[in-house]
Amino acid sequence: MARDYYEILGLSKSASKEEIKKAYRKTALKYHPDRNQGDKSAEDKFKEAAEAYEVLSNPDKKAKYDRFGHQAFEGGGGFSGQNVNMEDIFSQFGDIFGGGGGGGGFGSFFGGGGGGQRRSVRGSNLRVKVKLTLEEIENGVEKKIKIQRLVNADGVSYDTCQTCGGAGAVSRISNTILGQMRTQSPCPTCNGSGQSIGKKPAGSDENGQVRKEKIVSINIPEGVEDGMQLKVRGEGNQGPGNAQSGDLIVLIEETAHEYLVRDGQNVLYNLQMSFVDAALGTSVEVPTISGKAKIKIPPGTQSGKVLRLRNKGLPSVEAYGKGDQLIYISIFTPKSLSKEEQETLEKLRDSENFKPDFTKTEKSFFQNFKDFFN
Repeated sequence: MARDYYEILGLSKSASKEEIKKAYRKTALKYHPDRNQGDKSAEDKFKEAAEAYEVLSNPDKKAKYDRFGHQAFEGGGGFSGQNVNMEDIFSQFGDIFGGGGGGGGFGSFFGGGGGGQRRSVRGSNLRVKVKLTLEEIENGVEKKIKIQRLVNADGVSYDTCQTCGGAGAVSRISNTILGQMRTQSPCPTCNGSGQSIGKKPAGSDENGQVRKEKIVSINIPEGVEDGMQLKVRGEGNQGPGNAQSGDLIVLIEETAHEYLVRDGQNVLYNLQMSFVDAALGTSVEVPTISGKAKIKIPPGTQSGKVLRLRNKGLPSVEAYGKGDQLIYISIFTPKSLSKEEQETLEKLRDSENFKPDFTKTEKSFFQNFKDFFN
């Protein structure tokens, strides 16, 4: 089970952006591979800290993590440092260590232990939008989508870059007041990939790649929300040569329901009914996410009353139960009446039962809603 990101960095949920950055730098320096050469446990903790910082330093991701925990990124939504090359972390968070990508900024202070590795050039990410109905959100769904992704063309070959010898980086030694210091930067010839194209098939781009269509299956968990992002690892554009593929970022878009409105885990329904039905009481069918439900309207029901259908809402993405369906009663007032209807109502106008009587024990419209939503 993944550890809590705040626990990894030794922070509270109220930590500021600067405190998060400071805590990450402290943890990353402690477990940096240059200080713990050959220690697999330290390397894992270094990657773990990078994953925690990637989420907590991003306001949107932090908000989702605070609300949903690790399941906010199910299907792949965080940095997942456990599955990436160390150089990817250096290139992404190089500014934290006071240097550029490739780990050079840190390595120049601690002997450059990570400098000899080839910098992995990942393929770029792809982004798609998936529309979901409330029914699909309630139960979870598998979606098959068609994407166009870059892949290495048939027959392409790659050679070792002559400038960097396949290392992906070039070193420079400079004399300073503190002595000689070595710095590294991505190779300007191969952009850090450590390779150059040997044979480029016709129709391929400058990296020897072409676009191909692929159908990808995406398992979307129940309870997701509009605007949430899921990540399908390795289904983005392929990196040139043997480089790692990018990811497929899936943006959830919720389609409007014909009758229901979502409010978190609850769904709202506005039930319009006649004055006669509200006064005498009746039974009506109301739509729910999964079909219809029959409810009883007690005699004397007032406009603004809210009825609750328990567990007829949406599940939590963290599987913490289901919400409810809240039914708001609206009493319909006719805009036109026949002469006979007018005469009937005139006879009732002065009846004591037809005069408003708001007793102290009866809750107001606002109190009803406050009770249900809080």
